[in-house]
Amino acid sequence: MANIISLSRILLVFIAALLLYFKESSYAYAASFILTVLAFSLDGLDGYVARKFHEESKLGSVLDIMGDRISEYVYWIMCAHLLWVPVIFPIIAVTRGVITDSIRSIAMERGLIAFGKGSMLNDSVNQWLCGSKPMKIGYAVAKAVAFSLFILAYNPAMPKCAAWCILIVAAVSAEIAILLCVLRGIPVVLESKKFFVKENVEESKLDEQ
Repeated sequence: MANIISLSRILLVFIAALLLYFKESSYAYAASFILTVLAFSLDGLDGYVARKFHEESKLGSVLDIMGDRISEYVYWIMCAHLLWVPVIFPIIAVTRGVITDSIRSIAMERGLIAFGKGSMLNDSVNQWLCGSKPMKIGYAVAKAVAFSLFILAYNPAMPKCAAWCILIVAAVSAEIAILLCVLRGIPVVLESKKFFVKENVEESKLDEQ
């Protein structure tokens, strides 16, 4: 069930993004806003269901991260394409995601996962920055608020005065989201050294043999 929720979230994101290109339709933007809120709400639900029904697994961890990546990439790229945010925002998000996911793939080969029990992170500070509830929830909320409010503000039916006020909050939330995106990626990079050091040691032993 948790995995189905993760995959369903991706479908909702694509539909929400597609609706935003019906720029003259306030109904399309309203529907996109609702789907966006729903998609980000499901982000927390899949983890809850996995824990509630003891469905935690490596596949679930991968699907959860995959859903997060696709969701944020689609929205960041869409927002940049529609000129709602600077293009540097999706560049930062995608670069950070590729780096951390590449490192996590190496960790997974060694039986480690991104968060929770069996995490690749050993340092307590790094664990808090990357996997603690305040940081995960804060990042998710910042993204959800930014994307949802951008959609709400650019709805053709939204009065201009209200739209400007909403845009300010959306822009600040987007900046906070990008900052947290970078901060949560740093611990993964810092602790990746142990994997490469171990590989170098193993290669040296093979060369000696």
